[in-house]
Amino acid sequence: MQARSGMPEDTPQTVGSSKPSAQPSRTATPKPQNPVPAESGTGRRVVYSLQQKRVWLVAENDSPLKTFPVWPGTVHPDPGSYKVSFRREQGTGSDGVPIEHAVYFGTNSAFSNAVDGSSPDPDAGLKTGAIRESAADGLALWKFATLNTPVNVVE
Repeated sequence: MQARSGMPEDTPQTVGSSKPSAQPSRTATPKPQNPVPAESGTGRRVVYSLQQKRVWLVAENDSPLKTFPVWPGTVHPDPGSYKVSFRREQGTGSDGVPIEHAVYFGTNSAFSNAVDGSSPDPDAGLKTGAIRESAADGLALWKFATLNTPVNVVE
């Protein structure tokens, strides 16, 4: 009989019940749930996806700093590249709702948050290019999207 190294002689051994010693790695990096859309440009920018109804604030190295859902109005910007053209800290939206942190780009589009925190479905009869976000997300966008910051709109 051959000696089993490292095991006492009286330890029973069960045939066929061995478990693999290598376990799958649990340190694999998971894919981000909401990756920055492909073909959305490069460098520091705001990315707005019409289909996903989502915004990304993207760093110079193309990594997402923040992403959040938005509630668009009834008039949507065409896909393309724009720049922040105007900012207004407080005012009234085209739907008559008091807003803050309005960041304008393109002809009729602006990100903003309602002062009262509401994000109602837009009135279908009202033509509004408002793209609403929560108050916290509105503040983050306000701090990030200064004048001339690129805003890239994708499908």
